[in-house]
Amino acid sequence: MTEQDKSAIPQPPAAIANPQRRSLLRGAGLFGGGLLAGGLGAGAWFGKLAKPVDPAQQVVPYRGQHQAGITTPAAQEAIFIALDVLAKDRQGLQATLQLLTERIAFLTQGGPAPVDHPKMPPPDSGLLGSNISADGLSITVAAGASLFDQRFGLQAQRPRQLSQMQAFANDALDAAWCDGDLLLQCCAHSRETVIHAVRDIIKHSPDKLAARWKMDGFLPAGAVRHSSTPINLFGFKDGTGNPDTADSAQMNALVWVDDKDKEPAWAKGGSYVAIRLIRFTLEQWDRTPLGEQQGIFGRDKASGAPLGKTHEFDDPGFAADPHGQQVPLDSHMRRAEPRQHGRHDARLLRRSYSYSLGLTKSGQLDMGLVFICFQSNLQTGFIATQHRLDGEPLEEYIKPFGGGYFFALPGVSGSDYLGASLLQAAG
Repeated sequence: MTEQDKSAIPQPPAAIANPQRRSLLRGAGLFGGGLLAGGLGAGAWFGKLAKPVDPAQQVVPYRGQHQAGITTPAAQEAIFIALDVLAKDRQGLQATLQLLTERIAFLTQGGPAPVDHPKMPPPDSGLLGSNISADGLSITVAAGASLFDQRFGLQAQRPRQLSQMQAFANDALDAAWCDGDLLLQCCAHSRETVIHAVRDIIKHSPDKLAARWKMDGFLPAGAVRHSSTPINLFGFKDGTGNPDTADSAQMNALVWVDDKDKEPAWAKGGSYVAIRLIRFTLEQWDRTPLGEQQGIFGRDKASGAPLGKTHEFDDPGFAADPHGQQVPLDSHMRRAEPRQHGRHDARLLRRSYSYSLGLTKSGQLDMGLVFICFQSNLQTGFIATQHRLDGEPLEEYIKPFGGGYFFALPGVSGSDYLGASLLQAAG
C-alpha cells in the first residue's frame, strides 16, 4: 500500500502497536511526563491525552459489496493458504461455503471463546485465551479455476479469464506450491491471530477442505504503523505505484469487476487475484553494488525516489528521458509502469508480503516475496505487466516457484453466504 492510500478503518498508533515503545512511554509518564504534569496540573495533563485505540479491538467488517482484505489497509501479518474442496456435489460445496462464512463472521468480529465438556476436544485452540479479539482480522476467499470443473456443474459460470497459472520464462513452478480450489488470505495485526484463524477453519472443516499449500507473510512494523510504503527484503520500497484505494472511480476501473468486464453476472463486485511465490537470491543481491541495485529498480534505495528525482512519489518524467539516462529503460519500475497510456499502465492493485521459510536444500536463505495483486481484468492487469517485465535485469535475483490465479468472490450481505450468487446462477 502507498502513503496516498486512505481508508475509513483506523490504523493503530505507534505507541500501541510497538510494546517496547509502549514501555518507554510508560516510563516517560513517570519521569518526563511528571515534569509536564507538575507544570499543567495532573488533571489538566491527563485530560489532554487522547484515549488510545487498541489495535486488538479493531473490527474489520466482513459484510459489504466487496470482501474485506482487498482495499483494506494491509495489516502486519498474513497467511495465504490454498485449499481443495472435498465435497462431491454442489450441495456439499454450498455447505462448505456456508461454513466458511460462519467462521469468518465469528473470527473477524471476535467474542468469548467457545467451551465444551472437558471430556470433549476443546472447540477452540485456546491460542488467544478465553476471549478472541478481532485484531483487525480480515479473511478473503477466492476461487481457483479447478472449482469450475465438472464436480459441481459450474463450468458455464467460470470467470472468462480464470485459468491455471502458466509458467513465464524465468519461472520454476513447483506443482506442490500452485493452484487450489480456494485461496484464503488471512491478515491481522498479530501473528497469533492469523494462526488462530487458520487453525479454526481447518478444525471445523476436516470433511470439507484439504490444505494444499500455505505461506506466511509479514510487513515491516514501521510501515504499517505509519501507513508508509513497505520495504521488501531487497531493501527497496515496494508498492509506490499503487492506485489510491480511497478513489472509488479508480477502484471501479482497475480492481472491481462490473458490467464493463462482460463477466458472468454473479461475479460483479469480485476481483481477479494473481498470487506469486517468489524466492530471492539474497546472498547474491547483498554482494551487488548499490549503484547497480538502484539501476535495476530505477529508484533511490533510501528515499524510494525515481532516479534523478528527490521524493518517493515524484513523477519520474519518462517522456523527458527517452533514452533512459536517468531511469534505465530496462529497470523494474519503468518496465512495470512505463506510463505510456497514463498513470496506471499496471492496471492492478498490489498487496504483497515478505516471507521467510528457512533454508533451501543448498543452504541458502529461503526468503522472498508473496506477490499478490487484484484487478478487474487479469490480461490487462498482471499478465500484461508480467510480459513487460520478462527479461528484466531483476530476474537474475528472483525465481518464482508457486502461486496461481484465483477470483475473489463478491462480498456478502444480509443472510447470504460467500459464493451464494455463484451457486444461485448455476441453478
